[in-house]
Amino acid sequence: MRVLVVEDERVLADTIATGLRREAMAVDVAYDGASALERTSVNDYDVVVLDRDLPRVHGDEVCRSLVADGATARVLMLTAAGELDDKVEGLSIGADDYLAKPFAFAELIARIRALGRRSAPPLPPVLERSGVRLDPARRSVTRDGRPVDLTPKEFAVLEVLMRAQGTVVSAEHLLEKAWDENIDPFTNVVRVTMMTLRKKLGEPQVIETVPGAGYRL
Repeated sequence: MRVLVVEDERVLADTIATGLRREAMAVDVAYDGASALERTSVNDYDVVVLDRDLPRVHGDEVCRSLVADGATARVLMLTAAGELDDKVEGLSIGADDYLAKPFAFAELIARIRALGRRSAPPLPPVLERSGVRLDPARRSVTRDGRPVDLTPKEFAVLEVLMRAQGTVVSAEHLLEKAWDENIDPFTNVVRVTMMTLRKKLGEPQVIETVPGAGYRL
């Protein structure tokens, strides 16, 4: 899952981003509304965590713009304005969910995962294919009942492959969904991650390389 965190309080924004990355999410950060619109115009996000009171472009205008442009990203407003009228207003301009500050981080993660499921074709909460079982909520993976210990990036790559349900996933798409905007597009990080992931999943190999196209599970 790829997430954009839009928050002008830099310490809070970076703290949220760090926590989400530990949950195997690819996270970009914008500290104002104009930067958020720039990033959403070039990147495909599953969820945008959006503060309302932003400099340069107000969060409400960012939300309206995403709705007007037909963006598939789900919007979670995360703001100090937590009165009922504030929530009604935020939802009425196009937000998909609303969470007031201060908040419990576990609830934020749960809400982001719920929105991420809504931004993609419906799939069961626990993914199973070729003897591999992946539970996104519990961050657990097993292969034929054997626990598999994965890094956050390996977990993210495996989740993208399993959500593709047997279709080919390009290296470019894996970079888009499992890494943030700071990744070098010419890096071999996908190939290296795939090697370690295959080794951990064990034999027989379940991840197939499709020459010139990508990978398939």
